[in-house]
Amino acid sequence: MALPVLSSSAVKFRRVLGHFPQELSLAFAYGSGVFRQAGAAAEHGENNMLDFVFAVDDSVAWHMRNLLKNRSHYSFLKFFGPKRVTSIQSYGAGIYYNTLVPCNGRMIKYGVISTDALIDDLFHWKTLYVAGRLQKPVKILTQNENNKLQAALVSNLKSAVTAAFLMLPESFSEEDLYMQIAGLSYSGDFRMIIGEDRSKVQNIVKPNIAHFQKLYSTILQDCPQVVYKHHLGRLEASIDKSPEGQFTQLMALPKTLQQKITSLVNPPGKNRDVEEILLQVAHDPDCGFVVHQGISGIVRSSSIVQSAKTILTAGAKKSVTYSMKKLYKMTKGWFRKTS
Repeated sequence: MALPVLSSSAVKFRRVLGHFPQELSLAFAYGSGVFRQAGAAAEHGENNMLDFVFAVDDSVAWHMRNLLKNRSHYSFLKFFGPKRVTSIQSYGAGIYYNTLVPCNGRMIKYGVISTDALIDDLFHWKTLYVAGRLQKPVKILTQNENNKLQAALVSNLKSAVTAAFLMLPESFSEEDLYMQIAGLSYSGDFRMIIGEDRSKVQNIVKPNIAHFQKLYSTILQDCPQVVYKHHLGRLEASIDKSPEGQFTQLMALPKTLQQKITSLVNPPGKNRDVEEILLQVAHDPDCGFVVHQGISGIVRSSSIVQSAKTILTAGAKKSVTYSMKKLYKMTKGWFRKTS
């Protein structure tokens, strides 16, 4: 199964790639500058910052070329060279962001991640940072012929559906499913308390149901627990909530999430294997909540470290500017909700 490519008729996103070294295994654009969102973000329209992620096979070589080409994009870390930049990149979610960069008349932010780190996150949800972004609609701008990366992209979507099934009730709507999936990477993210519009998940999903359908339709059509009537745009689900059914789903979850669930449930000093603990969780009436707590644990730690890195990678001035923009959006969303 090939990952659906949400192509863009607007050449503006691909034109951005021309400003950077071309050795990219994957490049995609995402966020409110690319897809319409409800709420406060919608008001900014064409003024919203464009967000990109570039996956590269050799981070040191790519940063070396980019420093020669776009030295002004980097904070003071540019003085330490590409190896130090790559070393900083490896912390937290394994991605290095340059933000508030003027490009083609717009402000952009771009993150650089190694292909291996991306594949690891997609398969195992090590940080759920970039994997979480790829669980929502994005615009793929370029992708090379890397079979392992392609398999990881599809695996990530399947894992998102499995985790959502465990947290949803036995019956639910298609919108409920996409809301649950879109919220995975925000669970436990401290920025949802300070710095983000708390209606963000709803604002992402509601205007973009068709994009979510395009992303997940093949997976849902192949899922025995779901009747997906694509021509009607309707989903009828009846999830097996028996201990046996939940155990099967728990065993299909990414490795890091299984380990997080194990550490939540397994008392200190007990040395039980993962399968035994997941079987216990499958019998727990609060199974979905335990899965949610496990996801929150992954996201919380990576989001804290990644945000702390921003001070280094963006520099003090840009960090303050970027944070103020986030706070403004959060405040606008809060006033909208209470008015």
